Amino acid sequence: MSKSPANYRPETRLVHSGTLRSQYGETSEALFLTQGYVYNSAEECEARFKGEDPGFIYSRYSNPTIAMFERRMIELEGAEAARSAATGMAAVTTAILAPLKAGDHVVASRALFGSCLYVIQDLLPRYGIEATLVDGANLDEWQRAVKPNTKTFFLESPTNPTLDVLDIPSIAEIAHKGGARLVVDNVFATPIWQSPLALGADVVVYSATKHIDGQGRCLGGIILSSEAFIAEHIHNFMRQTGPSISPFNAWVLLKGLETLGVRVRAQTDTAARIADVLASHPKIARLVYPGREDHPQAALVKKQMRGGSTLVGFEVKGGKAAAFRVLNELKLAKISNNLGDAKSLVTHPATTTHQRLKPEDRAALGISEGFIRFSAGLEHAGDLIEDLTAALEKA
Repeated sequence: MSKSPANYRPETRLVHSGTLRSQYGETSEALFLTQGYVYNSAEECEARFKGEDPGFIYSRYSNPTIAMFERRMIELEGAEAARSAATGMAAVTTAILAPLKAGDHVVASRALFGSCLYVIQDLLPRYGIEATLVDGANLDEWQRAVKPNTKTFFLESPTNPTLDVLDIPSIAEIAHKGGARLVVDNVFATPIWQSPLALGADVVVYSATKHIDGQGRCLGGIILSSEAFIAEHIHNFMRQTGPSISPFNAWVLLKGLETLGVRVRAQTDTAARIADVLASHPKIARLVYPGREDHPQAALVKKQMRGGSTLVGFEVKGGKAAAFRVLNELKLAKISNNLGDAKSLVTHPATTTHQRLKPEDRAALGISEGFIRFSAGLEHAGDLIEDLTAALEKA
C-alpha cells in the first residue's frame, strides 16, 4: 500500500512534498516568473475572482512556485495552511498584527530578537494595542499577565541570542484558558528539531532567510497555522497590504528545503562539538547550548525538542574588548548578524541585534558585553574549533 504524503518521514517530505509539474514534466520544480495570469474567457475570469475557480489570479495573491513552497512547508510542519512573506519580519508582523484591533492585548516573552521587540513595544501601541512583556521561563508571569482582552501570546524558543528554552505546551495551555492564541517563532529550533503546532501552539512563523535558505542567498518568511486562521486573518491582509514573497525567492527556498535536514543535522553536530570544547575553556565565563546537560532547561529540551541547536552562546571573560578581539581574530567564522548559513557566522548581540535595548535590560536577559552568538556552518568541526581556540588565546 502506498503512503499518503502526510505519512512520509520529514526527509522525504523535504524533497517531494508540494511538487507541481507542468506539461513538460520537469525534474526540478519550475520557477514561474510572472506577475499575472490570462483567462480563456470573461466567464472564467469572473469565476476566478469569485473564488469559484481554483486557478491563480495575481502573483501578489498566489503563484505556482510560491504554492509549492507553502505546500512543502505545510506537510513538513504538520499545519493545515500557510502563507509565505517577503521576509521573516514580514511574517512575524503579519502573524501578530493581522488578527488584532485597537483595544486588544498581547503578552510576549521579554527575550526576543530586536525587531520583534520593536513590533511588540513600539508598533502595536501606535494602533491602540496593549502589550506586556514577561519572563518567558516564568509560567506564573504568563498567567498573571492575562487580561480579558488578551488575544495573542508570542514567544521564540530557543531564544535569541541566549538559547533559553520555553515551555511551549504549558504556555499554550495558559493562552488557551485565557482565550488567546500562541504564536511561536521557531527559527532557532528549525522544523527539524521542534514542532510547535504539535506542542499546542496555534501559529508558527519562520524567517526562511535563515536555515531554510541556509546559503545566504535571499530573504523570505512563512506563517503556518489552521485553515481557519489563515483564511480569516492572514490571506486577505497579505493580499491587500502586499508583503508577499517573490516567486524567485520562493523557488530558492523550495530548493533549500531539499537539503534542510542534512544541513541542520550536520550543523547541530558541529555546534555540539564546539560547545563541549568551549565549556571547559579557561577564557569562557559561561556556555549555553541546548544539547548539553548543563543547559538551564535541559529537561525541557529533552521533552519538547528532537535535537539541540545549530547555535552556541558563550561569554568571553573580559567583556566587550575581549569579545571583539575574539571576533577580529577569527579566520573562518565571519562576523555577521545572520544565522543558519552554510558558512559559520558570529555575532556580538549587545552591539548588533540587541543594541537598542538599555544596558540593564540586556543584562537582565543575560546578554553581557562579553556574550557571543556562534552559528555553526558546514565547515569541518575540527577547523572551526581550532579557529575558535586560537582566537580565544587573543582574548
